[in-house]
Amino acid sequence: MSTRFTTKARRGMVALTVAAGLAVGVAGCSGGDGGDDSKPEASTSAPDEPGSKPDAQEGTDEPLAELRGEEGLVLQITSAQRDSGGFVTVSGSIKNDGDEPARVSVRTAGDETEIIRHGSSLGGATLVDSASKKRYYVLRDTDGRPLTTTGMPRIKAGDSIPVFMQFPAPPNETGEVSFQLPTFAAATIQISG
Repeated sequence: MSTRFTTKARRGMVALTVAAGLAVGVAGCSGGDGGDDSKPEASTSAPDEPGSKPDAQEGTDEPLAELRGEEGLVLQITSAQRDSGGFVTVSGSIKNDGDEPARVSVRTAGDETEIIRHGSSLGGATLVDSASKKRYYVLRDTDGRPLTTTGMPRIKAGDSIPVFMQFPAPPNETGEVSFQLPTFAAATIQISG
């Protein structure tokens, strides 16, 4: 056999193997039209265990805080979750309650040169722990980029975009902090976790 024939044969076998694998994968993933409709639906809720306590923010649609900003923008904070790595992640959404499209102000990035050079962000956000008289700034990666939502688009009237900000965690005994973001009102939020 020539080298050329062997190479063509190998390519053909590889193509056949890939095609067979894809066919098996598609067949395994398809729901089928003639399926059995008598199957019980799966439940996604966990059973109540006597020792488990639900998170204070679990199951509530109420935001922790609602902060009004410029041009009809409203920041709704839905969670401030402490994690085991020593961080607090504040999550929520910015909604345009105005009648016209609006853009999040560039002033929300704060005034630090290192953060501003990476474009629009929520890098100016801070958490203030009044009890221990400390202010926590948004974390940055090794290139100086803020660990927040960045590059936010223009928000159409009535639309909203998800946002997040990550901070160093205050001491475990601190459960309440003041959240501040330039161009928005300040609010007190509860940290969970």
